[in-house]
Amino acid sequence: MVMSHEIQLAETTDLENPSSLIKETVKKKLTLIPLIFLIYFEVSGGPFGEENAVLAAGPAFSLLGFLVFPFIWSIPEALITAELATAYPGNGGYVIWASEAFGPFWGSMMGSLKFLSGSINSAAYPSMMADYLSENLASIFKDNWQRPLALCVATIVLALVNYTGLTVVGWVAVCLGLVSLMPFIIMGFMAIPKIKWYRLVSLGINGRNIKKNDWPKYFNTLFWNLNFWDNASTLAGEVENPQKIFPRALFCAGFLACFAYLIPLIAILGSQELTQNEWGNGYLAKAAGLIAGPWLMYWVKIGSVLSNVGLFEAQLSSSSFQTEGMANLRFLPGFFAWRSKWFNTPWAGIMLSSAITLGISFLNFEKIVSAANFLYGMGMLLEFSAFIWLRIKKPDLHRPYKVPANVPALCIMCLIPAGFVVYVMWLAKPIVLGISAGLTCVAVCNYFLMNYCKSKGCIKFSAKEDNDEQVVEK
Repeated sequence: MVMSHEIQLAETTDLENPSSLIKETVKKKLTLIPLIFLIYFEVSGGPFGEENAVLAAGPAFSLLGFLVFPFIWSIPEALITAELATAYPGNGGYVIWASEAFGPFWGSMMGSLKFLSGSINSAAYPSMMADYLSENLASIFKDNWQRPLALCVATIVLALVNYTGLTVVGWVAVCLGLVSLMPFIIMGFMAIPKIKWYRLVSLGINGRNIKKNDWPKYFNTLFWNLNFWDNASTLAGEVENPQKIFPRALFCAGFLACFAYLIPLIAILGSQELTQNEWGNGYLAKAAGLIAGPWLMYWVKIGSVLSNVGLFEAQLSSSSFQTEGMANLRFLPGFFAWRSKWFNTPWAGIMLSSAITLGISFLNFEKIVSAANFLYGMGMLLEFSAFIWLRIKKPDLHRPYKVPANVPALCIMCLIPAGFVVYVMWLAKPIVLGISAGLTCVAVCNYFLMNYCKSKGCIKFSAKEDNDEQVVEK
C-alpha cells in the first residue's frame, strides 16, 4: 500500500528519542533570501568549474553551451521542481514525488540514487578548492600525500559547520555568495575596454581541429555546472510559506547562476589572447590577474574557496534532510529522522553523506563529476516520468504553482532534457559505469533489506506504527 500524503509528511515523534521532540515554535524556517542562495549553491556557486568546458571544446562552444543549456535543461528542471515542491512541501522532495507516482520501490530508488549522487558530488568541492589554492597559495594542496589529508580535514570541518543548523548555513550562503561573486563583477567592468568581440566567435584556437575536442568532458561539465535544481526540494519542509517562496527563489537563483557563468566567460575570452590548452580548474584566477592585476587574482582564489564552502554546505544540507524525509517514509531506519537537540539538524544524514564523500575523495575531479552525473541522470529520468504521471494520475491535486501546459506539451518539455541525460550517460567511461552499476545494486538491495528488517522488527523505524501502512492513498 502507498501511504497517504498526510502520513508521509508527518513529523517523527519518537518517544524513545527526546532529541526528536522539537517544538514547532522553536523550529526556525528558511526565508526567501537564504533559500535563493542555497539553491544558487546547489546549482552553481559561481563560475568555478566552467574552465573545463573551454579546455574541452573551445570558447565558442563554451559560450554557446552556457547560453543554450539553461533553456534545454535548467528551466525545465526548475519548473518541475517549482510545481512538485509546492504540491508536496515536505522534506524528502523528489523521494515523495516518485513514491506518490509509482509506489514505495521507486521512491526508495529515487532517494538512494539522488543521495549517492549528491554525496559523491560533494567530493568535487574540496578538490576544486585544492586546485585553486595549489597554484600559488599553499603547497600543501599539491599532488602528494598531504593533499588527501588536507581534503579529509576540510571535509570534516565543513560537515561540522553544517551540523550547526540550516538557518546558519542559509545566511552563511548569502555572505559567501556575495563575496565570491564580487570579483567577477569587478572583472567584467574592467574588461569592457579590452574586449574584442571577434574573439568570442572563434571556433578553435591555434588551429585545433573541432574533431579533437573532448566532447564527453564538455557535456559533463555543462551538465554538472547547471543541474541539481531539484536538490532544494528536500528542504521544502524547512521553508517558510514554500508555496509562494519556492517559485520566486528558483527564478532568482536561475538568473544569478546564468549571470555568474556568462559574465567572466565573456570578459576573459573577449579581452585576452589565450590558448585553449591553458584552461582548466584554477584558470579564472590567472585570467583575473591578467585583466586587473594580482590583487584580483588573489580575490578570485579566495572567492573560489568560499564558493566551494557554500557548494559543499548546500549539498550536504540537501542530502541530510533528504535522509530525514526517507526515514519518515520508512525507507531508512528511524534514527535518520532524529535531530540534534542543540541545532535541530538531522545528524545521522550528515554523518552518512560525509562518510561517502570521504570514501571517494581519492578519485580525480573528472571521474567524480562523471559518476555524480550518471547517478543523477538515472534519478532525473525517474523524476521526469513521475512528473508526467502525477499530472495524469492526479489531475486534481492542489498545485499552488502549476507549469502552464497540458500533458502532451509537458512530455515534449521533458523529452529534450531526458534525451540529453541519456547522451551524457552514454558517454560515461568504464570505471564510471562500474561505480554506477555497483551503487545501483546497493540502492536495490537497500529497499529489500529495509523491508526485511520491517517484517522481522530488527530495526527501529519511524514512530509511525505498522497500522499507518494500512492507510490507503486518498
